[in-house]
Amino acid sequence: MSVSDPIIEQRPFQVDPSHPGLAGLDPVLARVYAARGIDDPALLGRRLQELLPDSQMKGVPAAVERLLKAFEQQEKILIVGDFDCDGATSTSVGLLGLRMLGAAEVDYLVPNRFEYGYGLSPEIVDVAAQNKPDLVITVDNGISSIEGVARAQSLGIDVIVTDHHLAGAELPDACAIVNPNQPGCDFIAKSTCGVGVIFYVLIALRRALDERGWFNGKAPNLASLLDLVALGTVADVVPLERNNRALVWQGLQRIRAGQARPGLLALIEVSGRNRSRLVASDLGFAIAPRLNAAGRLEDMSIGIECLLEEDYDRALEMARSLDDLNKERRGIEQEMQHQALELLGQLSLNDQELPFGLCLYDEYWHQGVIGILASRIKERVHRPVIAFAPGDDGEIKGSARSINGFHIRDGLDAVAAKHPGLLKKFGGHAMAAGMTIAADDLPAFRDAFDVEVRRQLDAADLTQRILTDGELAEAEFSMTLAEELRNAGPWGHQFPEPLFEGRFHLLQQRIVGQRHLKMVVMPEGGTLALDAIAFNVDTLAWPDESVQRVRLVYRLDVNEFRGQRTLQLMVDWIGAEV
Repeated sequence: MSVSDPIIEQRPFQVDPSHPGLAGLDPVLARVYAARGIDDPALLGRRLQELLPDSQMKGVPAAVERLLKAFEQQEKILIVGDFDCDGATSTSVGLLGLRMLGAAEVDYLVPNRFEYGYGLSPEIVDVAAQNKPDLVITVDNGISSIEGVARAQSLGIDVIVTDHHLAGAELPDACAIVNPNQPGCDFIAKSTCGVGVIFYVLIALRRALDERGWFNGKAPNLASLLDLVALGTVADVVPLERNNRALVWQGLQRIRAGQARPGLLALIEVSGRNRSRLVASDLGFAIAPRLNAAGRLEDMSIGIECLLEEDYDRALEMARSLDDLNKERRGIEQEMQHQALELLGQLSLNDQELPFGLCLYDEYWHQGVIGILASRIKERVHRPVIAFAPGDDGEIKGSARSINGFHIRDGLDAVAAKHPGLLKKFGGHAMAAGMTIAADDLPAFRDAFDVEVRRQLDAADLTQRILTDGELAEAEFSMTLAEELRNAGPWGHQFPEPLFEGRFHLLQQRIVGQRHLKMVVMPEGGTLALDAIAFNVDTLAWPDESVQRVRLVYRLDVNEFRGQRTLQLMVDWIGAEV
């Protein structure tokens, strides 16, 4: 199997980098902002006062009305969450927030993905009913739980759905649905994730309770939950548009100041990150995977209990357990990725002959890791990928990851419409989705999925394009610029961290940590030797002592080691130059 090199292009400017609003900034930062449509740093949206009002979010008034009844009548509330990082933070924020506001009794339940699957299913409602709740609140799920909500109603349990996933043709008959992506919702920040949605509900509830004199003039400060809101928002890889940037920026400031949950501070410690210099990418690549490992391999309750824990020492013990689970997850993932690449190699196909929509299955793959596997393979072959693992009763469960131009949830909907019964269950959003099919239907689904992808994409769409912020002059390789760029975000999905490209002499190269390529490089025509590192390289291709010149796509970073801080290039892509 061969995969074409990406096309590397400079990101076009959305505004003029010489705009007066950018005057006084470093020229590199000015062009970075200009390429992202920012002509004034004031437009970054970092202040809480700039958050969109909750009045624009459909379903909030109905949710608040039902919650007020629960508070006044001291009802028992049960939060039903999801088993990923957004679900864990949503559950924690919901639980902590309701307790801060004075709920009489509130608890949580997260379905074990291997026993009950995703969402408010009728089976999980029966489990929830054992606690005799008066009200169930779903967080980061529920928009597709038609049968689960109906089952709850039949048992006399009201349901408030808070979710952000795309709605299907039918909505659950809940007493309130709060979801910016439901039909008729005017809230423009459609990328708000599950933890952001429940945070908005809490804001509206606090105001309503305050108007009724509930707090005697001393309403609790819900901003203390923004560390968890920031973590869930970054982890769910939703677009960091202006509203989300405000949530993330405010959360990061609290974390940097040490004003975060003990469990989150403990996870930062076990991940080896510097709390006072934490950035959004640290949340996404260091903290979230450790939380997600619990949901992938065991039970997300471990991660939630870590976030809820008030004692730092106990939280640190839990964080170390999560770190161990993450190491186990990485081992499983690496073995599965090796098997998947072997499977692709056995096909004896080049990238022009691969299916446009790629489906992979192995009877020994782990359900909890197929999402990461699909993502890794997608990065290699740059096309929509679905990885399947065995389920129960002759079923297999799939996790899909997509590329720009193919909305994976809508693509699955089109397959379901053309082939009734082929998909037993599915849901998701533009770039990721999950599904269940019969194992015997895999060949038919594989063909139908490929046909649908080919209907929407052509061969040119399968060539990866990397957008950069251009090249840097040798004088611009500085710690000062690296620090300025680091703190100029928060950076994230659709508001990407500055990425540069250039050609370099390769002076030194060696593998560290089994799969990471450590290099010393020098810009062509320059004299400055720079440290660089590329993570998870193909060790069959690197190191290669015959390569003396490389083209790199990289980010400027500051490496901290034993108290020393040095400039380092974090390499996203490397190609040998003749």
